[in-house]
Amino acid sequence: MKKSLAALGTLAIAFATANAHAGDISASGDIGTTGIGFHATIPIKPNVNARVGLGYLGYSYSGHTSDMAYDLSLKARTYDALLDWYPNKDSSFRLTAGIAYNGNHIDAQARPTASGSYTIQGNTYDAASVGKVTGKVSFNKFAPYLGIGWGRPKTDRKGWSFATDVGVLLQGSPKTSLTSSGCTAPAAMCSQFSSDVAKENAALRDEVSKFKVYPVLRIGLNYRF
Repeated sequence: MKKSLAALGTLAIAFATANAHAGDISASGDIGTTGIGFHATIPIKPNVNARVGLGYLGYSYSGHTSDMAYDLSLKARTYDALLDWYPNKDSSFRLTAGIAYNGNHIDAQARPTASGSYTIQGNTYDAASVGKVTGKVSFNKFAPYLGIGWGRPKTDRKGWSFATDVGVLLQGSPKTSLTSSGCTAPAAMCSQFSSDVAKENAALRDEVSKFKVYPVLRIGLNYRF
């Protein structure tokens, strides 16, 4: 299924490029929740444009479950193929649908308490003895995109124009992989700690479940060549 979606996106863009004149293509730089990005716009019909682009974002923040606090680092990587449909030929309002290769993921590292300990499943451990707790949150590699927007590259002359996208990236239920490493405590304690970390992994998965839908808000500046 994923390969079929990717192939459809590639064919659509290849068709659009083949049917567009070089002077019709416009490029844009944008910034927003998908980071700093770039898109190329290719007209297919008077009221339909194709867009291909990419975005990059790095963002660090703190989070927690009922037991543990985390230092989290979101790394957003998106490569999308989109179709814009303008219901009114004289309006800049558009409806957008497409597919994105989704490289979004979150790196997580558990943060000990001020006293230098972890408490998981009611058990308290000395962080210096049981080592680090690290993990990763990942999502479906291919994600549908649905949205609306405003902005239409000029069709009669070269020049600049503004554009906005508001939508959602449907990236699916997050998958978490939380593990411990560097335990120097007695074997029995290390085994118990590892078991508790496995249970904490499920709690972390519940905490990040809100990222199933990733909000997209972009503001861009177009230039038609």
